[in-house]
Amino acid sequence: MMIKMDEEQLDAFYVLGIAVRTANTPGRATKDIPALWARFLYENVAERIEGRLADDVYCVYTEYEGDYTMPYTTLIGCRVQAGTEVPAGMQLMEVEGGQFLKHTAAGDLMKGLIFEAWTNIWNAALPRAYRSDFEVYDAAPSAEALATVSIYLSAKL
Repeated sequence: MMIKMDEEQLDAFYVLGIAVRTANTPGRATKDIPALWARFLYENVAERIEGRLADDVYCVYTEYEGDYTMPYTTLIGCRVQAGTEVPAGMQLMEVEGGQFLKHTAAGDLMKGLIFEAWTNIWNAALPRAYRSDFEVYDAAPSAEALATVSIYLSAKL
């Protein structure tokens, strides 16, 4: 399956939020990541991040033990400046700068938009670096059925 990817050079940045360690083994990530999203929304985590640079929400996949089949950390939060104070129960994570491949997924979040995009990514022969990959959810109000999400993959280009 061909998946449209654009190349981008990005500087390092920081995301503050809540995290879970998981893996793409049956029953793990499909349970852990939705539970993390539920907690993020229920606990109004974004509103508790003082000094966030924007209201966009980031979902970062990092600390890979290998490729996407191995354990990794998922963090959901907002961009902040380096040195931002870390509230109890949250983590500050640096997303390394470098070369990234960007894919834009558009459609209905409630109908598997993100899982479908990742399935296509996993099935494509992409030069992934497995440093930090992330999704950006635009803070602009829109219907869940009309969502646009940018997915960035750290790349070996």
